Amino acid sequence: MFDALLAPFQYEFMQRAFVAALVVGTLCSTIGTYVVLRKLSFIGDGIAHASFAGIVVAYLRGMDYYVGAGIVAVLTALGIGYVTRRAKISLDTAIGVLFTGAFAFGVFLMSRLPTYNIDLQGFLFGNILAVSRGDIGLILVLAALVFAVLIVIYRPLLYTSFDPVVAQASGIPVALIDYVLLVLLALTVVISLETVGIVLVAALLVTPAATAYQLTRHFRRMLALSAAIGAVCAVAGLYASYYLHAASGATIVLLVTLVFFMAMLSKRLRRFAP
Repeated sequence: MFDALLAPFQYEFMQRAFVAALVVGTLCSTIGTYVVLRKLSFIGDGIAHASFAGIVVAYLRGMDYYVGAGIVAVLTALGIGYVTRRAKISLDTAIGVLFTGAFAFGVFLMSRLPTYNIDLQGFLFGNILAVSRGDIGLILVLAALVFAVLIVIYRPLLYTSFDPVVAQASGIPVALIDYVLLVLLALTVVISLETVGIVLVAALLVTPAATAYQLTRHFRRMLALSAAIGAVCAVAGLYASYYLHAASGATIVLLVTLVFFMAMLSKRLRRFAP
């Protein structure tokens, strides 16, 4: 049993993959708590798809793909916040307009290339086994930045998540906090592209927090439980993919989904328990 647990670590690429999975699983699940509370479940998927345009532009300019994805993701996130406030439309409508436009722009640019060699499957579904030392460094730096900002704005972000009207009346800059959260979400999405990809990143943002919500209504417990679920499922899913010879990102998301339904069943059983 002990040998089986250590077997993947004989490979350096698996060591990097476990570090990436642990960091990304914890980060996505932590910020995902605010996503679920604010009913922003669609936004992770939207920003992730919008970042595809940045990947194509980066390819055309000879830039690092993740730099391009990050720039477009942040601009899209800020654009969503701006359009929501200025056009006075719902947030999900703004997300739908901007992410489809950005994604279509990426497809348009790609269609005009006579030849291209972008690994679309890697970006769509992730390839955590291909994480390099440089990627690990970038992931750790960006994750530390996101966590640091979350700690600094913890109280105002908490107030604006539960009652933005009262928070505004109390002098909290609600608009600024919203924009900061959107930027943090964009950075989190970019960090997650290598591990789970564009298609699956929304699940890692939403499902652990939704699972924690089934088990507790206390915010701090929900925050800690969501982070723990994301971290454990990310590592366990990577273990499972290693022995099942399956796609790592998909296995992680399937495990998180299974845990969600187990939590939902547990909640229902407790409700009918004597």
